[in-house]
Amino acid sequence: MIAAASENNALGKNNELVWHLPNDFKRFKNLTSGHHIIMGRKTFESFPKPLPNRTHIVISRQEDYNPEGCLVVSSMEKALEICPKDETSFIIGGGEIYKLGMPFSDKIELTVVHHNFEADAFFPEINIEEWEITSSEFQSKDEKHLFDYTYQTYSRK
Repeated sequence: MIAAASENNALGKNNELVWHLPNDFKRFKNLTSGHHIIMGRKTFESFPKPLPNRTHIVISRQEDYNPEGCLVVSSMEKALEICPKDETSFIIGGGEIYKLGMPFSDKIELTVVHHNFEADAFFPEINIEEWEITSSEFQSKDEKHLFDYTYQTYSRK
């Protein structure tokens, strides 16, 4: 999984991010390029166009949903079935999709935005009995980043 969430686990509001962190976008691009990315319909629809150099798998309950350039499935299990077994794939959101994907994940790339936000989508709680932080890199706010943030990598114990 890969996500950016605030200290209160907020992901976004009204299908939009509530912060702008250009370096986090670059990190997301670097980590996910060339891989399969799994997302919900609303997350996909929040993009202006499909993200380049990635295979999009969209989970939707809408039977006639068929956006160009995407593979559409009805469940997390079906999404994972079509991902290459010997490659890294990323679950990229939103909140419900992260919840569905948590039991199947072995790694979480999380950017923690050091602020609390009002939101309508949230990242699930990370159970520290099941996960451990294997790397952490603090980033200070600057002229392009209004908030401090930390890149954290979690691995399943």
